[in-house]
Amino acid sequence: MDSTLAVARKYVDAVAAKDFGTVAGLLADDIVWHQPGANQLSGTHRGRAAVDQLLGAMMTISEGTFDLSVVGVPMVNGDHAAIPVHFAGKRAGAELGGDGVDVLRIDGDRIVEVRLFSTDQDNEDAFWGAG
Repeated sequence: MDSTLAVARKYVDAVAAKDFGTVAGLLADDIVWHQPGANQLSGTHRGRAAVDQLLGAMMTISEGTFDLSVVGVPMVNGDHAAIPVHFAGKRAGAELGGDGVDVLRIDGDRIVEVRLFSTDQDNEDAFWGAG
């Protein structure tokens, strides 16, 4: 649990500082990222390159405005950490804003799996666009 909490806190600190280089450095090479919903970004993304591409697409679609902030302390259960977040973004004709939970599975000092949850998936789907 100690290493899980330590990695979760590094993730939280890096997200809060908008230090996405550090966030990327915490991801395992073979990470599995589960993006929820029914939009063009939804689905399972495997490997660091695929996750980097996903995050880049989020920035492109949101015209560079996508923002993620941690709004609570990490909660740990074994090798999993749940982190309350708020996300927002804008693009021509649309705004995104909502709360969610990022669930990380951690092995050693790397995040090996991410599952995201949103309080308003329909709004997210509309913002990111059809799949």
